[in-house]
Order: sequence, then structure tokens, then C-alpha cells
Amino acid sequence: MSRTRHYRDLIAWQKSMELARLIYARTEEFPKSETFGLRMQLRRSAVGVASHIAEAHGRLNDIEMRKGLGTARGAINELQTQTELAASLGFFDTTTSEELLDLGTRVAKLINGLLGVLESDIEPSGTREPANSPSREARQLAKREP
Repeated sequence: MSRTRHYRDLIAWQKSMELARLIYARTEEFPKSETFGLRMQLRRSAVGVASHIAEAHGRLNDIEMRKGLGTARGAINELQTQTELAASLGFFDTTTSEELLDLGTRVAKLINGLLGVLESDIEPSGTREPANSPSREARQLAKREP
């Protein structure tokens, strides 16, 4: 995979930062009893998504980057679960929970897209294929056909 110069260039990171800021804003009105409960869990998970994407970008090879992105994907699933729980407890209204879940789904799709690109560059043996290898070219053509 051709790397961007900086993790800040990744749309997945940008959107995950947007989601984290939104989580912070939307959890501000949680009951005081949730200060160290669900409110903190939501915030940690949201920060974790962006942090894991940034960390993955800093990995030295694509296999390690995939591991980091897998952790980010786990964190987004955790965040969405916590969002659904908060909504069911009445801490989020329907509009807020839908907004958070929709943005979370978008981030998850972006992470999956990055994982897909990395996967297509790695052979089953775990080694990276040369950019001009026949098997890589065949897979690229297969992706284009209906």
C-alpha cells in the first residue's frame, strides 16, 4: 500500500476525530452519576478509534498496520455498542444516537476500506507482493469485472 505522508491525511482518522469530538459534546449532558461510567467509556472508545488509526499508520509494515486497524475496528464496534446502550437508557435522544451511529458506521467502512487495500497487497503467506506481480494484476482486473 502506498502510504500517506501523515496519519492526519487519512479520511478514516479525520472522521474518527470528528466522531470523538461529537461524543465529547453529546456526553456533556449525561447525569452526574455517569461521570465515571458510560460517559467515560464512550469517550475512551471514541478516542481509542482515532488513536489506533494513527498508531496503525506508524507501523513499519502492512501486516502490523492491519493489526492496528483491526484494533481500531474493535474500538468502533465497542463505541457503537455503548452508543446503543446509552440510547436505550435515555441518555441520547433518537436523533443523537442515529447521528453517532451513522458516523460510526462511516468510520467503520473507511477502516474496512483501508484493511481491504492492505489485504490485497499481502499474499496468503503473509509476504507483500511486488506491485507488478501477475497475481496482483489479475486480482485488480477481477475486481473491475461485474
